[in-house]
Amino acid sequence: MLDWTDRHCRFFHRLMTRRAMLYTEMVTAPAVIHGPRDRLLGFSEAEHPVALQLGGSDPAELAQAVRLAEPYGYDEINLNVGCPSDRVQSGCFGAVLMERPSLVADCVAAMIAESPVPVTVKCRIGVDEQEPSEVLPAFLETVAAAGVRHFVIHARKAWLQGLSPRENREIPPLDYPLVIAMKRRFPELTICLNGGVGSLTQAEALLAQGLDGIMIGRAAYNEPELLLEADRLWGEEPPRDLAAVLADMRPYISAHLEGGGRLHQITRHMLGLFAGRPGARHWRRILSEGAARPGAGLALFDEALEAVQPRAA
Repeated sequence: MLDWTDRHCRFFHRLMTRRAMLYTEMVTAPAVIHGPRDRLLGFSEAEHPVALQLGGSDPAELAQAVRLAEPYGYDEINLNVGCPSDRVQSGCFGAVLMERPSLVADCVAAMIAESPVPVTVKCRIGVDEQEPSEVLPAFLETVAAAGVRHFVIHARKAWLQGLSPRENREIPPLDYPLVIAMKRRFPELTICLNGGVGSLTQAEALLAQGLDGIMIGRAAYNEPELLLEADRLWGEEPPRDLAAVLADMRPYISAHLEGGGRLHQITRHMLGLFAGRPGARHWRRILSEGAARPGAGLALFDEALEAVQPRAA
């Protein structure tokens, strides 16, 4: 999720689940090569398992980016072939690459040659006027032949002209049966589904139909407490309760502030806590209005928590 799942978000989410794979926001290969590498790629050891999501369409650039990322110790490298943003279309990567499966195959082959960890692909079921039932299996077959064994499929088309990125997440109809059919057609591949999954109950029902995994994005971001139950999908108890999560965030926030960071850089990822509970609006209001102000610190965090915690106990 571009501009959202940064290192602070991932640290917060990891406190609620040991098992779920966390993905970085998409980073372009040229940014890795030429940009502030530590800021773009650095993460806490506590975040594992974590996947680096790359964007690009030049095999040599992507290979170099993978090589430069290796010392950071990611558990997976993911090539994004699903993002419909105008920013990525103009650079000929993201969902527009669904139209060029042979180029995607060249990209992943170059990445695999440089990567000590699995290289995976996140894609759509098709774009624009493509017929998904025809292009998706051909895309999977072509890219799998280059060595990819794991695909995360957003079960919607992307319309590259006429729809905004937000509309592309909501308007094109979901086609879960097609993604399930791809798992049956390619049983040797790991096939995970993305798009529109809003609860763990829904995820369990989809997994029961043969899928290997479910990617939950905005639902987990907007209501992060659902992650507290995520490990039950592996038959495990949650690593901690919400009170312990909040307690564990305090030293992380303190260290960030002492290093010159701002409170809102962390708390913006926590606004969805307590969703549906009395006091949630007060929690969001206090942090939304105050966390970006100069000098905002743990006292404001505690004020927001005090406004909701007695009601949430």
